[in-house]
Amino acid sequence: MRLLLTSDTHVPRRARRLPDPLLAEIARADAVVHAGDWVDEATLDLFEAHARRVIGVFGNNDGPALRARLPEVARADLGGLCFGVVHETGAAQGRERRCAERFPDLDVLVFGHSHIPWDTTAADGLRLLNPGSPTDRRRQPYCTYMTVEVAGGALTDVTLHRLPARA
Repeated sequence: MRLLLTSDTHVPRRARRLPDPLLAEIARADAVVHAGDWVDEATLDLFEAHARRVIGVFGNNDGPALRARLPEVARADLGGLCFGVVHETGAAQGRERRCAERFPDLDVLVFGHSHIPWDTTAADGLRLLNPGSPTDRRRQPYCTYMTVEVAGGALTDVTLHRLPARA
């Protein structure tokens, strides 16, 4: 099973449109996981129109229309793993412990908000993944997204993709 992980798309505030490499990944993915801050409903509509399955949540920059369509926390069984999605997890220090306590039933937690890619594992085995942002790199050298392969109830590949600079 191939998953596309993204977050903090911020269209049209941070970019007029999504990057072509990210759009191409939508069609390749068995499911798209979006950790919030879509900002406009047209972006959600685009993902829903082109993805086989969308698992998404709202973020702090998403208004009432998106909040009416998306949950604050989502859970899904994907390839034999229990995935959770949330926008914010708080400060980096202590994140693994806090998330493991808050989500004891999960195998993988996908989150966003910081725009900073993250891949760690909590002491109890919870894998925490933040794909960064495909449109707003903030203090990072690149805009990013992730792809994940799941096989036999395990993550077999987690790849952080760097996007080329916008012209």
